[in-house]
Amino acid sequence: MVALDDRSLGWLRYLHRKATTPDNWDRMGRPHPHWDDVTGEPMTSWHRFDLIDSSYAVALMSDRTPAWREVYSTILDELVSRHTGWWSASDWMTQFGHDPDRSNYPDRYRPLIPPSLWGDYDVPGWTANGVDPYGVQADPVAADGMLFYKGFFTLLMSLHRYVSGNVKWDQPFQMIRDGDNTFTWSHSSVAAHLAAQWHNSRVGCHCENTKIWPY
Repeated sequence: MVALDDRSLGWLRYLHRKATTPDNWDRMGRPHPHWDDVTGEPMTSWHRFDLIDSSYAVALMSDRTPAWREVYSTILDELVSRHTGWWSASDWMTQFGHDPDRSNYPDRYRPLIPPSLWGDYDVPGWTANGVDPYGVQADPVAADGMLFYKGFFTLLMSLHRYVSGNVKWDQPFQMIRDGDNTFTWSHSSVAAHLAAQWHNSRVGCHCENTKIWPY
């Protein structure tokens, strides 16, 4: 088994410090500034994408140095835990209806929007909770939209289980935790719900409402 090189060790050290630095992803809290919500605007400039994108290297490194499984498991567990908070779905919880700013989009958004609909079309990244025919759906997992949210979340929990061997996240846990907007899920129930959505929709599941990604 080949050891990690210096660059990988530095990345591991950084991720461990980042994941174990206390912060609060509930609505009245705030993610630590080291969680990126800028890169990839307008589609991936949300804190949860930093959680997801941070997990891949951890899973790969765990295969390289399995004796460090406890360290890798701790990082992944912290990532999953944050993904249960309000800030992981802050776009879904705040972007209601059509984007009121869509007539003022910058030109760099043009490749993302059908030319004939420029100025009258929500850019990918605007989740549009509440648009017809769905209405407001508070639970981002149960919603008709938010494929990318529940899909990446399932993957994140799967990587934690793969690396740790721990079925912790297959026990019921609460998500969002914002008064009435508190929802109970588990690893298995999220995966089963997502599978049912794919089964019941021949054209596929929506990411943002009314947008189904062909790839």
